[in-house]
Amino acid sequence: MVDLSNFDPNSVGNPENGLFGLPFNNVEDSGLVILPVPWEVTVSYGSGAARAIEPILKASLQIDLFDPDYGNTWQKGFFMMDLDKKILTKSDYLRKEAELFVDYICHGDEVGKNNFMCKSIRDINEGGIYLNTWVYERAKNLISKGKLVGLLGGDHSTPYGYIKALAETHESFGILQIDAHCDLRSAYEGFTYSHASIMYNVLEDIPQVNKLVQIGIRDFCEQEWDYIQQHPDRVKTFFDRQIKERMYEGESWQSLVDEIVAQLPDKVYLSFDIDGLDPKLCPNTGTPVQGGFEACQIIYLIKKIVASGRRLIGFDLVEVGSNNEVADANVGARMLWHLCNWLTISNNK
Repeated sequence: MVDLSNFDPNSVGNPENGLFGLPFNNVEDSGLVILPVPWEVTVSYGSGAARAIEPILKASLQIDLFDPDYGNTWQKGFFMMDLDKKILTKSDYLRKEAELFVDYICHGDEVGKNNFMCKSIRDINEGGIYLNTWVYERAKNLISKGKLVGLLGGDHSTPYGYIKALAETHESFGILQIDAHCDLRSAYEGFTYSHASIMYNVLEDIPQVNKLVQIGIRDFCEQEWDYIQQHPDRVKTFFDRQIKERMYEGESWQSLVDEIVAQLPDKVYLSFDIDGLDPKLCPNTGTPVQGGFEACQIIYLIKKIVASGRRLIGFDLVEVGSNNEVADANVGARMLWHLCNWLTISNNK
């Protein structure tokens, strides 16, 4: 049990403390644990997500702990586990292989005729399996200890193992995906566990996920469009263009949020790709797309989900860029703060 009698929540965040400057320094004393996953092997455009974790941790010290919506929720304990440098090193190595592989196939060359490329794609896909197992084992261990868990990426491929672990605890649940992209591609660029395939893999492999609700989608391929049309009972997509057009024509964000929330089942996992926000807020995310949400719109949505009586069971925050530590990390840290509070409140009602 952490003694908070000498901790001043109104003072400047102490860098000697942990996440958000809070004096929670181990799993046992914390109600919510952040699992950092520095992995970005299959990113398609800009890199940097694997190195966003430490800048986010640093930026988190600038957050004021008081919020009328949250009160002293932080006293339940928010803690981030140490970043595993071995995972980052493996990511860096396989990322180089992935770049060479993509360059090779982009020239129309046949993979089967090149032994090096055959080995590369095998190594990359085996690396994805390794990462999934690594995340699964750690998430399962934390869940078994009764901890709430948030995953901090890394790219959007990282939460697969965590979602699999949750599926062993919850017979059914839905996913709310905030994203510029559908991530419903099958083995994108030959990579089975691509960041662009996370939701396809989850829906195909994890039957406990009975509903996927996507919002903010504004960049997708025909294959993904067809997948959505073929699975109307399991996938509901609120495309960014449709949201904007409805608002231009007089609908309120409140009415749209009510419609989004109504699509969600009783238990909800929140998968938050930071590129779901307007890229002015996260300019160094890997694949920015014009459009998207303001941060306050997402906070309002999460608040309404919790107010509806639905239970948040976990979250991930992924694809935060690290090329501009101040801008991107600041937004990432503040969104992480809101996610931690709402997950805790949702499970302590």
